[in-house]
Amino acid sequence: MSVKKITLLSLYTALALIIFTVESALPALTPLPFIKLGLANVVTLIVLVLYSWKDALIVLFLRIFLASVFAGQMVYMIYSLCGGFFCFFADCFINRILKGKYIYITSIFGAVFHNLGQIMAAVFMVGTGILPYLPYMMISGIITGLFTGILANLLVCRLKNIRI
Repeated sequence: MSVKKITLLSLYTALALIIFTVESALPALTPLPFIKLGLANVVTLIVLVLYSWKDALIVLFLRIFLASVFAGQMVYMIYSLCGGFFCFFADCFINRILKGKYIYITSIFGAVFHNLGQIMAAVFMVGTGILPYLPYMMISGIITGLFTGILANLLVCRLKNIRI
């Protein structure tokens, strides 16, 4: 991997980490405090569409790892890795089918699978008492996935013209 590519992926990782940190500091906008927009996933989608799945995986893993270390909560890493990897594989699969177009559809599937991954981790950690939240998580995944997908699509269109 070239120095230029390492630098570029480092910048994307730092950007995703900053977005995640700012979003985590914001108060909850819903009655369920664990529902967030997932704006850091916009960066992962951009890297997936403009570069490669391998590059996007690097950015995703580093963001999750560094966020867990900085937050000081390694339990967070379990939830984030489960949700993040479920989301990532759904994003890769749908993005391949759609040939890099309709990023908002890719993002919706990614958000829904992110929530499924986190629910699976929660069931493993705390038991099945968390399952009643599943319908709310699916609805929130569709809404937040659409929002982040539209945002990612706008940014990809802009960045295609200035791609390094």
